[in-house]
Amino acid sequence: MKGFPMNNDLIWRQNSPQPDNRDNLDAIAQWWSSLAGQEITWQQRLIPDSKDLEDIDWQPQKFDEQLVLDSAEIRGITLFWHSPKALTERNLTPSKLQLNLTNQTLYIFPQSQSQVLVRVNLPKIIYHKLNLLNPQLAATIKGGQGVILLRDEIKKLEITVTLNQSEIAQLLESLQTKDN
Repeated sequence: MKGFPMNNDLIWRQNSPQPDNRDNLDAIAQWWSSLAGQEITWQQRLIPDSKDLEDIDWQPQKFDEQLVLDSAEIRGITLFWHSPKALTERNLTPSKLQLNLTNQTLYIFPQSQSQVLVRVNLPKIIYHKLNLLNPQLAATIKGGQGVILLRDEIKKLEITVTLNQSEIAQLLESLQTKDN
């Protein structure tokens, strides 16, 4: 399956004892509610007998939907949404949610249909921007990789950027003034 989520995605599982489970659900709920007023693509696929999600073909099919959500929210653990074409509010209760922020894609494993996987994504990727004013800064190079740490005490944010050798060279080149 082309484009299935990476290991660093936000994952929420029903009844999971993982300490970040609730935080992940809150972050997914924020992302879901941010879809209000936006066009999304809704795709449903059967999970293969092999259970290997990599085998799922996400190429467009005739039953895939493109719709604009009027509202989108998570109440409890249930996803709710309304679209202009629908007369009633729709909902889906998941057993698992997996959000890939990089690709703006949510994978929903419905509680009532364990053989189905739903994929919701934005037709185009939207980058979320953070502006940090005078953050604390630390940088180091270890084993050929550069690590930059930015910390904003006021916003309580910490951002770690890892760069390979060519990205370090590109960064250093862009930081040099043209007068040198």
